[in-house]
Amino acid sequence: MQVGRTARRVTPADGELVVTIITLAFAEDPLWSWVLARSDGQTDHHDAFWRLFLEGAFSYNETWITGGGEATSVWIPPGGIEMTTELESRLGEFAVQHLGPKADTFFEVLARFEAAHPREVDHYYLSLLGTHPDHRGNGTGMWLLTHDLETIDAEHAPAYLESSNPANNDRYASVGFEPIGQFDAPDNGPVVTTMWRPPR
Repeated sequence: MQVGRTARRVTPADGELVVTIITLAFAEDPLWSWVLARSDGQTDHHDAFWRLFLEGAFSYNETWITGGGEATSVWIPPGGIEMTTELESRLGEFAVQHLGPKADTFFEVLARFEAAHPREVDHYYLSLLGTHPDHRGNGTGMWLLTHDLETIDAEHAPAYLESSNPANNDRYASVGFEPIGQFDAPDNGPVVTTMWRPPR
């Protein structure tokens, strides 16, 4: 691990920073920018969307942030769930309110994520990994992921992720994730690659 870099588990005080990092990091993601696109071109609803997803993850103590707030990683631990029934209901209301007719596409994308997710073996699930745009290109996100995986390896646990950006697939492979499948978003939308990292 690179000398001088540090990471810690987030505290409630970090919540807004984590939302900001994820919102900005995924603003141009091939899948999520497409799923969340609105006919009026507005993007101010992205923050509310990611805030809902992160609210579920924050109930666990498995979200990490680098010491300078450059990058964050959001994990769901073995046996955990991303969203409660109450959060899912709020997410549905969000989609109808902000996406209009495209809400059905949004729900179908989420259904395909769920269908592709392996459930036979308990594992750590990398829900989100993002680097603030001001700090891209210096390896901070991958450094954080490597840091997290060392913690997971100490438990000899497997890990799973979905890559919504093909440009990241080789990066994930470099730290031990192996492609196990893929699915297309509806209407000839972007491709998502599912990846698994065996226990070590």
